[in-house]
Amino acid sequence: MLKKIILVGFITLFISCKVSYTPRNIESISIQEFVIDSTSIRAIQVIDSDNLYFAGSKGTTGYTTDGGKNWSIHRISYQDSIIPSFRSIAKSKNDIYTLSIENPALLYRITDNKPELIYIENHPKVFYDSMHFFDDLTGIAIGDPTDDCMSIIITKDGGNSWEKLACKIIPKAIKGEAAFAASNTNIKIIGNTVWMVSGGKVSRVYKSTDKGKTWAVFDTPIIQGKESQGIYSIDFYDKDNGIVIGGDYVKPNENKKNKAITTDGGKTWQLVADEKEPGYKSCIQYVPNTEGKEIFAVGYTGISFSNDGGFTWKK
Repeated sequence: MLKKIILVGFITLFISCKVSYTPRNIESISIQEFVIDSTSIRAIQVIDSDNLYFAGSKGTTGYTTDGGKNWSIHRISYQDSIIPSFRSIAKSKNDIYTLSIENPALLYRITDNKPELIYIENHPKVFYDSMHFFDDLTGIAIGDPTDDCMSIIITKDGGNSWEKLACKIIPKAIKGEAAFAASNTNIKIIGNTVWMVSGGKVSRVYKSTDKGKTWAVFDTPIIQGKESQGIYSIDFYDKDNGIVIGGDYVKPNENKKNKAITTDGGKTWQLVADEKEPGYKSCIQYVPNTEGKEIFAVGYTGISFSNDGGFTWKK
């Protein structure tokens, strides 16, 4: 009995003494620039503080292994005449994958800096926007509809082969609904769960809890109706708490109905900081280990920071 009392007392003391996270107040950010000629970087894959890969326009891929001091740049062409424009990049255990937009869609595996074409899709409407891996075997990419659903391709063998999902298992797309190639961040994965976002005619969140076998779709209050409007980026701190951001890229200073949060895994969404900073952004990310309080949002309008879960922001 005495041991039990002591143990309970210790647990109570530990819980009562646990200090909650105190968010930072960031007044300014120092930025180091790296000039890489003749490319437009559209997606990055950060491995650690020294190692980073990128993909971009004009068939360009590149990487650094020393924190940006030196860069290795490579350019890929298809059949010597087609120059792919990459918007997505992802990493499996041993390889880097990059996926192009427009017809034909070209998915390359890069091993030891050598590209290998492993998937090609020909269709006048093909346009892939984002790609990520669940684990070393399973990966997923999302694109605009070529039929009556969003285009989704999946690999289950580590990237060796990719298969396009049939529309019968994906919620039907609304006419004018599409995805945005926004810094490769319109897909978020936690465990076996994946969320993907859309815009245009409607702004919706697609969710699968079984690596893409079954799907549900949820409406959001994010601005919608025009092809330039919608959700551009999504992130989740855990399986319940997430955030989306976007807006209208042709009206980047407008900040109405462009940010929303969820506390139920994406089923329902609540607008935050409506008609307040920030306006249009194309990438949003939680800072790890901050209890979901610290968030950065970036885009060509600059950098914005929240330390209260997205309710208020500082540019």
